[in-house]
Amino acid sequence: MGAADLEARLAGRAFRYYESLPSTQDVALRWLRNDAPSGAVVIADEQTAGRGRQGHGWITPPGTAIALSVILRPSIAHLSHITMLGALAVAETLDHFGAPAVSIKWPNDVRLGERKISGVLPEVVWEGDRLIGVALGIGVNISVDFSGTDLGAIAVSLEPALGKAVDRADVIAHLLDGLDQYAAQLGAADLFNAWKRRLSTLGQIVTVVNPGGTVRGVAEHVDDTGALWVRDPGGQMHRVVAGDVLISGVE
Repeated sequence: MGAADLEARLAGRAFRYYESLPSTQDVALRWLRNDAPSGAVVIADEQTAGRGRQGHGWITPPGTAIALSVILRPSIAHLSHITMLGALAVAETLDHFGAPAVSIKWPNDVRLGERKISGVLPEVVWEGDRLIGVALGIGVNISVDFSGTDLGAIAVSLEPALGKAVDRADVIAHLLDGLDQYAAQLGAADLFNAWKRRLSTLGQIVTVVNPGGTVRGVAEHVDDTGALWVRDPGGQMHRVVAGDVLISGVE
């Protein structure tokens, strides 16, 4: 995959392609502050210091995955739906290419079965109380071989799951088209409901770990901002807006 492949598939879209970057998010955030149009995208073949949620890293070896950041300019009222649209666009792209058992683990991990294939990270830029926009980082494992590694039980790539090769530029083009379609639905009930239907977390016994502490109980439901509501063993409900979720079974 190179700039010429992407040029042919992303006609009319502003994009910047790099053979290697520390993080597509860093480039996208700078471009966002310098009048990048909504829908512009930064793509890297290799990412050496990518960021995930809760400070986790996301490394993209050359030629093995998708690492990109899309620039969006939503209204403040629709910020809580940005993660939803990213995870949904990934999930539906994986459906399109024939991936099995695609679901979303709250809030934004896309999985095949029980293993993670993709993560989504929105970073918001403000100027005082004025919203400038969002850089939405997306990583998708395409051909990374996790077998025989510590990640073999929890991570998966698209090509091994399908048993065949895929063209990364085609995956990117389909993913970005999906992002455009869902970006046009920000704030709509259809977007929220489509994301909610994909969640594999609801009804599960979960442990949510975040800087404010740990909550354990049953994941009861999500509200329209995307927050997860967990009922602890004593029956108290906890509203969780961020955190790492560990799933330990069904109630």
